[in-house]
Amino acid sequence: MDPLSIEGAYAFTPRVHGDDRGSFHEWFRTDLLDQAGHSFSLAQANCSVSSRGTLRGIHFADVPPSQAKWVTCVRGAILDAVVDIRVGSPTFGKYDAVRLDAENRRCLYIAEGLGHSFMALTDDTTVIYLCSEPYAPAREHGVHPLDPDLGIAWPEGVEPVLSPKDAAAPSLAEAEKAGLLPSYQDCLDFYAS
Repeated sequence: MDPLSIEGAYAFTPRVHGDDRGSFHEWFRTDLLDQAGHSFSLAQANCSVSSRGTLRGIHFADVPPSQAKWVTCVRGAILDAVVDIRVGSPTFGKYDAVRLDAENRRCLYIAEGLGHSFMALTDDTTVIYLCSEPYAPAREHGVHPLDPDLGIAWPEGVEPVLSPKDAAAPSLAEAEKAGLLPSYQDCLDFYAS
């Protein structure tokens, strides 16, 4: 588990065992999360298939209970961005981006209270992610992934394709002003519970 620059976000690169038959790797282990100080109860598994340029997020859910995620890309490639939207955090408004693809087999852990977004870099990109809580529309929110104040360096030469919901999402400043963002302290308290 390699910590990212955003507290509560980790990258995991599994060991891939290959031979003439193909390959095998462990892509999810709760004991590794436990060692990093984060427990994870599986409540839902999602799969998204996206065309090149599809930009999903920045999504997050109310804390508590929010929704921790374990994300990997099994076909194609994505640039995955974790955004610190926790008001009062030392890295509030910052992001870290990691390429996940079918070759490197990397995975990301995104703790509750963090924003999550990704862009598909190839057609038929398939992303699977495990969630600690089921989807609950009344608790779900978003921040616009092209917010210039965040300045996420999405790949050049790839035209972003957003859903109407994501295209209408507020900026980080607007979401903060509207009281939609979780507090850093509430997240720390939740992690400790």
